[in-house]
Amino acid sequence: MKLPSHDAAARTPPEDTGHRVHLPRYPDGPLRQVGRRLLLALLVLVLTVLIVYMDRSGYHDNADDKVDFLDSVYYSTVTLSTTGYGDIVPHSDSARLTNILLVTPLRVLFLIILVGTTLEVLAERTREQYRLNRWRSALRDHTVVIGFGTKGRSAVQTLIAGGLPKGRVVVVDPNHKVIESATSEGFAGVVGDATRSDVLLRAEAQRARQFVIATQRDDTAVLVTLTARQLNKGANIVAAVREEENAPLLRQSGADAVITSASAAGRLLGLSVQSPTAGAVIEDLIQQGSGLDLVERTVVKAEVGRSVRDTDDLVVSVRRGHRLLAYDDPDASPLQAADRLITIVRAPTPQE
Repeated sequence: MKLPSHDAAARTPPEDTGHRVHLPRYPDGPLRQVGRRLLLALLVLVLTVLIVYMDRSGYHDNADDKVDFLDSVYYSTVTLSTTGYGDIVPHSDSARLTNILLVTPLRVLFLIILVGTTLEVLAERTREQYRLNRWRSALRDHTVVIGFGTKGRSAVQTLIAGGLPKGRVVVVDPNHKVIESATSEGFAGVVGDATRSDVLLRAEAQRARQFVIATQRDDTAVLVTLTARQLNKGANIVAAVREEENAPLLRQSGADAVITSASAAGRLLGLSVQSPTAGAVIEDLIQQGSGLDLVERTVVKAEVGRSVRDTDDLVVSVRRGHRLLAYDDPDASPLQAADRLITIVRAPTPQE
């Protein structure tokens, strides 16, 4: 199997190869857009009518030499539409100056509104490019989620429940409809094959803090992990595989943690058969934001030097450097300032 090449792509930003970044947007409906344009055109027309009517004595009507309100509306309409029949004309200096300084700019504005579709397309492209450039320059330490199926979506929901802002999540998936779904939920998305370095570069993978790899195939997960690790040496990579026998290969490819979805589900099923209550507790723990939560936190100053059992939270493990110590491990106590505690806490209520 040929692995993707990354050297050239890692050095320079990718060119447009059809894999675009899709930022979340909330566009107006077509009826609202048409209504807004019609309202603007009507406002321009009303303003022109008022300007002409206020200086109606400076205009000459070939029919009766008098310009009333209806004549002002008629003159404004044919003037803004550039029809110009010539039956009503400005003859005084003030009326002609008003046409130069006010009516002509309003005519240009009226025409811009009428041909606004083309201009809006150009403006939309400019705005989209500006948003994309701002997004790229501001994006740092974000989370890249590869695959937005059941596993990927659940992982994102857990991260969001844990306090990660939606603006710091980028979804990568080869399916356009999946990315449309992700952007409709407020996430940035990239359509493309994540085994290619240029696709991950569009997700700013080189500046990401962590990767969640939840692809449908194990071999794809391995290639994505290799690509992500080559682009970003220091990121935390968590990957899911279906078969447990592929987990070592993923770790060798650069994954920091590997979740075996099939065996994990099987173990939870077995536990629920033996003890439905224990199974419910485990399921509650892995559902962030409801009931009990499994949280990793730093050791606070008041806890330094104390025993694990003396903390306010229920500590299940202590991470010290690269070691993971059980709560009853003699080496876990006393706690050190650099330790991190894996605790079970009550999930905050919406009022909190």
